[in-house]
Amino acid sequence: MSDPLRTGIVGTGGWGTHIATQFHENPDTAVVAITDISDANRAEAGETLEVAPDHQYEEYDAMLAEEELDAVQISSPHALHHDHILAALEADLHVFCEKPLTIGVGQAAELVRESDASDRVLMVGYQRHVHPAYAAVRDAVVGGELEPKLVTAELTQNWLENVEGTWRVDPALSGGGQLYDSGSHLLDAIVWMVDEEPTHVTAEMVFADDAERIDVQAALTVRFDGGVVASITVSGDAPDVTERIAVRGDEGRHVISGEGWDHREVTVTDADGTEHDPIADDLSSYEKVDAFVQAVRNGEEPPATARNAFYATALTEAAYEAARTGERVDVDTTL
Repeated sequence: MSDPLRTGIVGTGGWGTHIATQFHENPDTAVVAITDISDANRAEAGETLEVAPDHQYEEYDAMLAEEELDAVQISSPHALHHDHILAALEADLHVFCEKPLTIGVGQAAELVRESDASDRVLMVGYQRHVHPAYAAVRDAVVGGELEPKLVTAELTQNWLENVEGTWRVDPALSGGGQLYDSGSHLLDAIVWMVDEEPTHVTAEMVFADDAERIDVQAALTVRFDGGVVASITVSGDAPDVTERIAVRGDEGRHVISGEGWDHREVTVTDADGTEHDPIADDLSSYEKVDAFVQAVRNGEEPPATARNAFYATALTEAAYEAARTGERVDVDTTL
């Protein structure tokens, strides 16, 4: 068996340490160093991950320079992803980065180009790519069993209450509000499943701040290059946690649904009304970490690539412009 991947952790807040714990517990990886600007975060994560103080760093570039690493896990604020990913790729390291890839279309496109030019694995933490319900819809579309025409989707969470007082409601670090955070999972999943590029979007949003940067309600209408139309609603100020995506075509419909943070299932109904047994499982960050490790070990493309994630960023940025201007906006997918 190969030696464990020596992994450094960039960002040891609550979610960063949650994901890092899964690297720590994976028999094919070893967390050997951590970096965070917060002394308290580093100390707590160091204890949890069994990383000694002399392998804890305030600055990520110092960790990259001084540690012998094979890979990094990046869980820093969204606005820092671009620089952290570039530095890791330049250091010839494999990269697992939490979503979104980054903020801004130009920076996202640059990361796709850098990833394409590298022989290192760059995976973005969109775990729906490794969930059997979402994969079943993607497979049906790619395999020609379902030719999608219409998508209706919604994601509701009590997001604002959960993130109040954190960097996630600082647009300089987060890029925006709910749409750039949990909503990014929904946008990415839809683009990936229908296997088409978004071309235009209109949007209405409600914001939690006077500067209208932190969206908590968003309603998008998206047009794709193959003719699919999607109606997407994201709420970050709801009393319940739900997700539902219906993909419809002449052949019938595939409906993904779930309540709470974990369980999701897909029900397939044929055009004649025949309903098949649902495919169900829990959303698990363990599975995306496993998928990253497997991609590195086998020299394979990861299930959620920089190119996949680029489209979610491009669509998000266009949606914010559409909400600000009240106009239908082209989605910039130039790479």
